[in-house]
Amino acid sequence: MTALMQADKLCLGYNGHPVVRDFDLAVQPGEVVALLGPNGAGKTTTMLGLAGALPALGGELRFADLPTAAPLHRRARAHLSFVTEERSVFMRLSVEDNLRVGRCDKRRALAIFPELEPLLKRPAGLLSGGEQQMLTLARALARRPLVLLADELSLGLGPLVVQRLLRAVRDAADQDGVAAVLVEQHVKQVMRVADICVVMRRGRIVLKGTAAEVGARLTEVEATYLTGDDESFEDRNRGSSSFGRSNRLRYGDAVQVRASNSGDKEA
Repeated sequence: MTALMQADKLCLGYNGHPVVRDFDLAVQPGEVVALLGPNGAGKTTTMLGLAGALPALGGELRFADLPTAAPLHRRARAHLSFVTEERSVFMRLSVEDNLRVGRCDKRRALAIFPELEPLLKRPAGLLSGGEQQMLTLARALARRPLVLLADELSLGLGPLVVQRLLRAVRDAADQDGVAAVLVEQHVKQVMRVADICVVMRRGRIVLKGTAAEVGARLTEVEATYLTGDDESFEDRNRGSSSFGRSNRLRYGDAVQVRASNSGDKEA
């Protein structure tokens, strides 16, 4: 089976300074990959690189079995959905208008999250955090992506909402063959829906295995790899970049809307 997204020796960073080195990953259709690691390990930088929001410094990335260096809006046009770590809804627009702007199938979005139907006329800014993330994920999945990238989908949300969001990702993988890469802080919850787990420290992969293999050693893995903080490592390299946190706030949304309205099909 051909991987829908494959990274070989991928090197990513800011202003020519590498943050992520020798990143190797192949994501098959219907496969969910959990990307784990402490703060600052390079997970968000990796997601930006996989999405096309951050140009690679080295290595190769293949999307749908074709080499690509295309920016995010072109990859989005070629059926990649990227959910950034910040709340990526248009706060002043209604739920219905958020779905319309994203050019996704409203009926499909509501089938994924029926909870949104009574909220269609409500401004997104008046939704709860969980409802906003349901809207974000519904819009991403209703576009029928080949690949879904989601960075901290459940940030700041309660366990029941997290379970609901992750279940929707698992269903999309099982029913539609979506290949998904999830950065997630709720390790035990994401392990229940993941097929593969990849653990990063200081910009490198330090552990890779099936969810069953990693789950059997979860206490050891958490103590060895997921405690502590690598934040100064990533921030030191990212801090001077023009593509900082504030610029990522709406980036994934804006380029995917651009892709939805564009005739540009290059991947």
